[in-house]
Formats: sequence, C-alpha cells, structure tokens
Amino acid sequence: MATVRSIFSRNEFGELAAVNLFAGRVECARVSRNGAERPVVEFCSGHPCGGNEADTLQHLRRELHLKRFRCSTLLPAPQYQLQLLDAPNVPDAELKSAVRWKLKDFLEYPADSATVDVVRVPADAGTPTRGRSVYAVSARNVDIEARMKLFAQAGIPLRVIEIPEMAQRNIATLLETDDRALAMLSFGEEGGLLTFSARGELYLSRRIDVSLEQLTHAAGDMREQMFERIALELQRSLDHFDRQFSNVPVARVLLGPVPVEIGLTQYLAGNLSAQVDSVDLGEVLDFHKVPELREPGEQMQRWQTLGAALRTGLP
Repeated sequence: MATVRSIFSRNEFGELAAVNLFAGRVECARVSRNGAERPVVEFCSGHPCGGNEADTLQHLRRELHLKRFRCSTLLPAPQYQLQLLDAPNVPDAELKSAVRWKLKDFLEYPADSATVDVVRVPADAGTPTRGRSVYAVSARNVDIEARMKLFAQAGIPLRVIEIPEMAQRNIATLLETDDRALAMLSFGEEGGLLTFSARGELYLSRRIDVSLEQLTHAAGDMREQMFERIALELQRSLDHFDRQFSNVPVARVLLGPVPVEIGLTQYLAGNLSAQVDSVDLGEVLDFHKVPELREPGEQMQRWQTLGAALRTGLP
C-alpha cells in the first residue's frame, strides 16, 4: 500500500487545507499564518454530502481550488486506535516496527495489516527513573487505502491523515502558557475529548463517553448526572497528570465551545480544583474573512476541522 504520511511531525511546510468527512457532510478549512499576529482563517465551511462522496469532493476541489494546497483529512474515532505504551528500548529507526509488535496484543486484527505511527510522550524531568512512553496510533490498512483512494478519485492531493487528538493539540498550542500544561476538553459527535499538552506536545489524551448531542438534549437530573460524570473524569485525569508529570503544572482547563445555556463551564469551575475557562477562538484566530466563526456555535461545529487546518508539520 502507499505509505501514509506521519501524523505527528511538526516541521514547517507549505499551505495546508483540511478536508474532513463527517456523517452527511464535508468540512473544509484553510488557515494562513504568513507572519500575522493571529493566524487568518481563509475559509471554513461545511457542505452537504450525498451518496457519492467522491462527487462532493470533486466539486469542492474546483470550488475551493484544493489542488493548490497540500491537504489533510481526519480519521473518525471508530477507524483508529490510540494506545499508550512503554517505549521499546530500540533505536529510533526501529521504533515503529517494535511498537507494531507490541500492539499485537491490543488489536482485533493482525498487526501486519495495520498502518502504525508513533509519537513520543515527553519525559518528566522530575522523575528521571521512570520509563519513557509513546502513543501508538493504528488503523486498518484497508481503511487508510479507502480514504486515500477517495481523495485520489476526487483529484485532491492528500498529504496527511490526522486524528482528532492531534487536531485538538494544534488548537491548544495557540492557547498554552510557557512551561505549563493546558487541559482542553471538547465535545462532538463522537463524545468528549480531553487532551493535556505543553510546549506544543501531546502528553495525555482521554475520551469521555458523553456526546455533544447528549449534553444538548439532556435536562434536569439527567443533565446533572452527566455534569457530575464529566467533573469526576476530569478531576481523576488532573490528579493522574499531576502524578505522572509533576514538573509540568496544569495552568487551567479550557472547555471548547458548548451551548451556553447548559451551564457546563460554570459547573466545572465550581467543582474542580483547577481554574476552568471557556475557549473563544476569536482570541487567537483572525475570523475577518469568515465572520460567522465569531459565533460559539459555529466554532463548536467546525472545531476539529479548524484544528486539522492548524497543523504545521509534515515529515
């Protein structure tokens, strides 16, 4: 099969456009840096997708001139697995092969039929005797090949396959405080995603089994129970991070855009040991070309696509 590009490298490269497939729609975004004080969102939009995704992608290729860019796309959560492992004691050139061997006990399919990539978790200088860790991301070759074939049929130059954890890391990078960690929690169709990052690197990621739809439609005691569950998962994760990375204190918890009326930010602020704030991407991104993104609801809808468009690396 064709080799998928690494999803973790962060070396600078040219203009990137994110083209993401969701249930019934395609989202596209491009962010330009060009030395601006805040990265400028050149375009960010969602488009209904009928039964033929290739036709929709071909239309968007022409409309948005996507052939001019190097494009990325996101894998949905059911199509990949993210596993935290002890780092094998091997040379860097052998790391992926060693991780693939270790993954065989975690996968429901043969490891040699998987595409595997690796990111090193930064070490804790406060506990130098602790072993190093890596995140291993794996996906079935058939799923990777299908995505690459779809983009090839549409004539869109696919260069990067991203995952939501790294897309959220890209957003967090804009909001981090020097030498302190940032915990970021967002909710989408696939549930809650909690990431801890510092200095542009992903340290820890966890999923919370509460979707945005559940949060939006729950009321009364059901909503209160969801809030309690989220707060408990968050506090446990904060405690775990503090034990594992004692030299990188958490500056605050940032909550991605959610419907204001549900009151989740206020609840978490009153029930967690850490400072809790809401994210307004307008503080770190220039939306003058896409003014509708100034609305929290639009930021919530395009969260992952904006994150993917903020990627700054290619191997």
